[in-house]
Amino acid sequence: MSTVAVVDYGMGNLHSVAKALERVAPRGTSVRVTSSAHDIAAADRVVFPGVGAMRDCMGELQRRGLDEVVREQARRKPLLAVCVGMQILLDFSAENNGIACLGIFAGRVELFDSNMHDARSGERLKVPHMGWNQVHQHAPHPLWESIAQDTRFYFVHSYYAQPVDARVTAATTEYGANFTCAIARDNIFAVQFHPEKSAAAGLQLYSNFLRWNGTV
Repeated sequence: MSTVAVVDYGMGNLHSVAKALERVAPRGTSVRVTSSAHDIAAADRVVFPGVGAMRDCMGELQRRGLDEVVREQARRKPLLAVCVGMQILLDFSAENNGIACLGIFAGRVELFDSNMHDARSGERLKVPHMGWNQVHQHAPHPLWESIAQDTRFYFVHSYYAQPVDARVTAATTEYGANFTCAIARDNIFAVQFHPEKSAAAGLQLYSNFLRWNGTV
């Protein structure tokens, strides 16, 4: 049996994520929402979601002793991070006057400019960035299989990732300017958008992850 651990540190849409994974899981796959470091380490794949303020997310992750197990699993097995889960993988977030994050990817998380305008219409853009937007893939990847270029996914966020190494950017989205909405390296794939809220395309991405062996 293949096992998938959805990391529970009290800061994600865990029910929605788990239900979406279960819907597309191959027969014989067990999806478990868990706050047990042992169960996370024993799983074949790890999904690392996140919703909320970065100070709270990092604080709960550390309080529950799950920060190190996430770092360790990120070195060993297929790991998919979602929304704030993606942001936590970087070094530092400007949210809450500055929070040190997990440092798995070099980079920072910054607040969208409050004075952004749409390049075509000139309309002022609201923060948070909320709703459907196109995702432009930068390179082929197993998690993009059967997902067309510039497919729309669902976003809800005020902060965005700025990785140091442009080569880890797996996709970008335009909102005032292009920002990194997906990063990938080796066995890690992370997205700013919410696959569980993104209809058929989101389910396809989760399906691809459940069949991915962690190599590119």
